[in-house]
This record gives sequence, C-alpha cells and structure tokens, in this order.
Amino acid sequence: MKIVASEKLKKLTTGIFTELAGKKQDALKRGIDVIDLSVGSPDMMPSSYVVDSLLEHSKDRTKYGYTLKGIEEFHEGVSHFYKQRYGVDIHPQEEVLQLMGSQDGLSHLATAIVNPGEYVLVPDPGYPIYEASVSLAGGLVYPMPLLEENQYLPKLDEIPTEILQKTKMMIISYPGNPVTALANESFFAEVVAFARKNNILVAHDFAYSELIFDQHPKISFMSVPGAKEVGIEFNSLSKTFNLAGCRIGYVVGNPEAIRILAALKSHIDYGIFYPIQMAAVTALTSDYSALEEQVKEYESRRDVFISGLAKAGWQVVKSPATMFVWAKIPSGWTSREFAFELIEKAGVAVVPGDAFGKLGEGYVRMALVQPSDRLAQAAERIQQFLNANPAINK
Repeated sequence: MKIVASEKLKKLTTGIFTELAGKKQDALKRGIDVIDLSVGSPDMMPSSYVVDSLLEHSKDRTKYGYTLKGIEEFHEGVSHFYKQRYGVDIHPQEEVLQLMGSQDGLSHLATAIVNPGEYVLVPDPGYPIYEASVSLAGGLVYPMPLLEENQYLPKLDEIPTEILQKTKMMIISYPGNPVTALANESFFAEVVAFARKNNILVAHDFAYSELIFDQHPKISFMSVPGAKEVGIEFNSLSKTFNLAGCRIGYVVGNPEAIRILAALKSHIDYGIFYPIQMAAVTALTSDYSALEEQVKEYESRRDVFISGLAKAGWQVVKSPATMFVWAKIPSGWTSREFAFELIEKAGVAVVPGDAFGKLGEGYVRMALVQPSDRLAQAAERIQQFLNANPAINK
C-alpha cells in the first residue's frame, strides 16, 4: 500500500529546514563541535517561583483531567499582564483565548477565518507558519515585501485594489521574526485605518513583546485606538518566560474573531494541563524584574556577537529586538550556500534567509541562544571562515 501526502502538504516548503538539520547531524557525526544558532529555542531558565508553582500544583491528583479551555485565573492573568506591561485593558473572558503556544493559534487562524480563494497578506520575509497556514486552509498568499530601505515596514498603498477586494486577513509582526524590526504607533494607526477601509482582519504576532533593547518602547498593537475593532494579537510565554516546552500562549483582541477561533479549537484539543496553566498565572502576575534581567542578557549577547562579527569584517546591523540577528551575507554566495558552508567549515549553524520567503535571499538568521562566550567563539570561527575565503566581498 502506498500512502501519498495531500497536495496541500506537498506545497509546504520544508526542504531547507530538513536539509539544514541533515547538515548539522552530518557535522556532529564527523566530530565537529557545532555552535547551533539556528533554532530560536531559549537557553535561559524559567524563574524558580514559576517552576515551584508547576511542581506544587502537579501534586494535586484531582487536576489531571481535561481542562477543556483556559481557566479563569489564566484569563485574569493575561488581562493583568497586558495592563501592567502595555497599558492595555483586556476583558478577561471576551477578549482572551488560551492557546498551546502562539504558533498553535497562528496555524489554525486561517482555517477558522479564510475561505478557499481568499487572499491573506503575509510579510516577506516572514515566519513560515504564516504562509503555511494559509496554504493549508486553501487560501491565497499575497506577499508584502519587507525591505531594509523601508525600515522593514510594508507599503500598504502599493497593494493592488483587485487583491484587496479578495483579501480576508493580513498578518504582521513587530518585533518580527526573522526580520527584527520594530514598528511605531504611527504605522499601527495606518494599519488600523487600512484594515477598516478594506474590511480586513489584522493578526499581529507579538511573541517577542518583551525582548526589546536599547530602551525602545514596547508597543502592543492593541494599544492603538481602533485596533480591537479590526484585529487580534498573539503572544506567548515561550520567549518571555522561557516556557517554550510547556506550550502555552494566548491571543487577545476582537471578541468576534476570538469566538471564531475558539469554536475551531473546541474541535481540536482538550485544553492545557492545569499545573502548567497555574505556572503561567504565576509568571503573568508575579514580579517582572526577571524580564528586565533577561533583556539585559540578550542585549549583552547581541553586542558581543555583533562586535565579534565586525572584527571579522562582517558589518551587521544591531537588532533592536528579539533573540535573533538578521544579517546580510557577504556577496558571492546564496543564503543556502553560505549557511551550509558555515556548518561544514566553521561548525556554526544558522538559517538561510530564503527559508523565510523569497526576499530573505541574501540574508541569514542567527539566534542568540548561546552564552556570550559561545557567541564570541562563533564569531571567531566565522572570522576564520571569511579569512579562508578571500574572494568573498565582506
């Protein structure tokens, strides 16, 4: 019996990530010490009081059944967090939906909202699940170019009218992944007006909301007047509180969109383990000093790494946010060639930019998920690699 994948699945671009993983494994088998800067999985630990909460509630043997949905304390915790951190009032019952991580919600959103043949405006470069979710739902992707000369903000006035007439939703993300740019209130206000005019739902991915450097303000899309009328915002405890393996996040905003996504999820899952929910409540409502220390650590790592790359002759723009560096590669290579050669010759794993869309070509994404000494070592290896390839235009 031959089992064949669906045509929808065949369309998903998993080739680059699969090939990159294979290259890493081959290097490890040859005894190469690979400094892995490819996967955006936090290497920092959750706060002890969050772990203590998880352990304590795990002792209650009556809490091992289905939760079905977010408990009341979690919804209240999200509301509290948004008020304290972003100055936004969120109704805990009508404007919050618990998710198994923000990717879970993003992966299901198009299925819940978009009909086959309808367009979704997606950033290019952008996080792969944006495009994949639309393809799986049978929708059509219209890429919004994010260009350096435009501060990585899409030009909304350049989207053709005939596309907008068939557009159901748009996805944006600031600070973003892989592009680490920030947006200001003026741009978000432009998005609100654009969405209202064209009757388009806005989905803002805010997963890196707390990893913002150099005293830049943390701006939630929900803080902009009219945002709840046209949009929703995804967030997660994965990066903010180093709870990636717990798979817990949420979406806030437009009550109608929240209800629609909740209706779909009621057919898919049975809720998150109660002790994990309570640990999340502890994280969302406790002292936030750990968040400030975490930002300082990532900021320090960024500076060490970029300084090391500069010594190698590779001038890379400082990331204003996130746990990533988005770097234009030296000329003479494709993104994939450069990334694979780095693994083979330098033992440093990065992600080629074309994994994130057509306009990612010419860039690589590097994750700051190693201690500063390992990042400095990675920069030294890259320096040796570049010096061994003098034909490269640095």
